[in-house]
Amino acid sequence: MVDGGQGRGHTGGMRAASPHAVTFVLITVFLDMVGFGLIMPVLPALIQDVGAMSVADATRIGGWMFAAFALTQFAFSPLMGNLSDRFGRRPLLLLAVAGLGVDYLFSALAPSVFWLFVGRAVAGLCGSSFVIANAYIADVTAPEDRAKAFGMIGAAFGVGFVLGPAIGGLLGTYGPRVPFYVAAGVSILNLIYGWFVLPETLAREKRRAFEWRRANPFGTLAVFRTYAGVLPLCVVFGLYFFASAIYPAIWPFWGEAKFGWGTGMIGLSLAAFGIITAVFQGFVTGPAVARFGEVRVAVIGMVSAVVAAVGYGFAGGLGMVVFFMLVHGPEGFVHPMLTAIMSKAVPDDAQGELQGGISSVMNLAMLAGTVFFSQVFAHFMDEARAQPSPNVAFFVAAGLLAVILALFMATKPKAAHV
Repeated sequence: MVDGGQGRGHTGGMRAASPHAVTFVLITVFLDMVGFGLIMPVLPALIQDVGAMSVADATRIGGWMFAAFALTQFAFSPLMGNLSDRFGRRPLLLLAVAGLGVDYLFSALAPSVFWLFVGRAVAGLCGSSFVIANAYIADVTAPEDRAKAFGMIGAAFGVGFVLGPAIGGLLGTYGPRVPFYVAAGVSILNLIYGWFVLPETLAREKRRAFEWRRANPFGTLAVFRTYAGVLPLCVVFGLYFFASAIYPAIWPFWGEAKFGWGTGMIGLSLAAFGIITAVFQGFVTGPAVARFGEVRVAVIGMVSAVVAAVGYGFAGGLGMVVFFMLVHGPEGFVHPMLTAIMSKAVPDDAQGELQGGISSVMNLAMLAGTVFFSQVFAHFMDEARAQPSPNVAFFVAAGLLAVILALFMATKPKAAHV
């Protein structure tokens, strides 16, 4: 089944007619992440401003707000992925971009915390650009090149984070809503760009009929059982994203509570990590896979994740944070490696379904992880505690990541043959 699917995947169709498709998708992902990164440094301030609450309470609200985003993505990503297998990648990618623009406008205009939740839910409903981008990449690259291509998507995310949070931190000095207006403008420009230049990559003869039973997250997980090695990797993938959810859950709040960082410093810290991630994913992924193979590179990434989480917990100042960011860089290998291994096991007409299912697993895991770590952080930062600590959540994450590494090591013989 796998060999047949791969054989079908690299002959004829739209691939030969779209030599610049990868570039178009990378630009789209980059612009999306610039817009998303703009708002991260100011979200704590916006929640505190709109809800008139403390940093501990804002952390709890921020966790549930991310959960609203992740829950809607969990529910609708398989639908978007399956629709892209039926109708093509282009219309679904444009819809995803439009949804992000609506979210940013909701957030910019929100008069209450409730409307911030509405905006996040709308973004989750249409925020499937990553799902369709990965399916797009699978359309235009050979199986042996997908790890490198998925790494390039990760690099586009990283570069977007270089510019987004840095600009957002600066714009935040003019008010917590200003970056949301700018992010909405970026999304609109991205939509206009994609409307005119984004080509379709899935030929009509390669599309398959839409089936509702395969278009829900639980149906997708059932379909995964038909492809050798995919389901165990999905378990590892989900647990990994649960643990790594600590960063969107608490990083801005942790920086403010531990070091007294303002929006500008939070933005610069996110930008610095974006640079490091982009360098590893964009320039190191390909050579690393060629030398060590996808499985070993994934192991390297997981080890760096464990060490970095412990390091952030013990870091006493900005210099140590930057050092552990460098140690943390190889973690960027994990996502593209696992995605590439699973992608090889699935035929062309199910790549959108696979990416939608992966996105559902990722978002459900990040939903649970973000809520979990935001509550852990808030619990140990409670003002009623004798010695509040912003670090405990990182130690918990490090322990979970060590368990996940052991689980992957136990399943990697199967993964190596996918």
